[in-house]
Amino acid sequence: MSRNEEFKELRPLLFSIAHRILGSQAAADDAVHEAWLRYEAALTLPVPGKAFLSGEVTRISAGLLRSARVQRDTSAGPRPFEPLMSGAGQDPDQPVEPAQSLSAVAVLLLERLPPLERAVFVLREVFGCDLSQIASAMGCSEAACDQLAATVSRAGDGGGRALRWPGLIVGAEHVARVLAAMTPALVRIGVTMEPQQVHHGPGAVFRDRHGTVLSALAFDFLDGQIQTIRWVSRPRAPRGPAAHAPGAI
Repeated sequence: MSRNEEFKELRPLLFSIAHRILGSQAAADDAVHEAWLRYEAALTLPVPGKAFLSGEVTRISAGLLRSARVQRDTSAGPRPFEPLMSGAGQDPDQPVEPAQSLSAVAVLLLERLPPLERAVFVLREVFGCDLSQIASAMGCSEAACDQLAATVSRAGDGGGRALRWPGLIVGAEHVARVLAAMTPALVRIGVTMEPQQVHHGPGAVFRDRHGTVLSALAFDFLDGQIQTIRWVSRPRAPRGPAAHAPGAI
């Protein structure tokens, strides 16, 4: 298969990755085109081409998002994603985005949100808390939380295609950025993160200001660094004197 043929086959997937990061069809097209130029200019044929192109379009999109032009667009608040036109960049036969790309999308979406909205997003989308649990964790009324949640929805919605938080974050850089973005926002509302054994391995447990377990995550290490974090939904709350001991979750 020639480079041109491979690129045409992968273009719907590349567009989907770029659009999830940038939220703009025009910007996504630009990112995909730049990825093609880099692929075409490579002196040797990258193997596999899918991995090369997916990685390049992710890096290009992230760079565009951080550029001064995009920052000016978002200075007044979270920028809503543009809905995809029917069939635009979509192909039901294409596989889902690589885990690294989904992790990059998750990181960028989290970093776009102001601290309080970020805390609501984590509690709702990552921890799976309902509105009453979020209000209790934040120490505010359900009405106030509902308003914050509406802001979060506008920031992460793509015309009915809300961006879903992945079940795992892959890559040491992505893991570090997710934890760096989450932790201050959660600490601000009184949520703590305690190192504990989770599923017979290293991990951490999140508790609200009342000591209620909200969520947990498990760590996968590689070369001394956390390479992957996996979210554990509805962890069992530890009881008794062993509540803070390893192996409690």
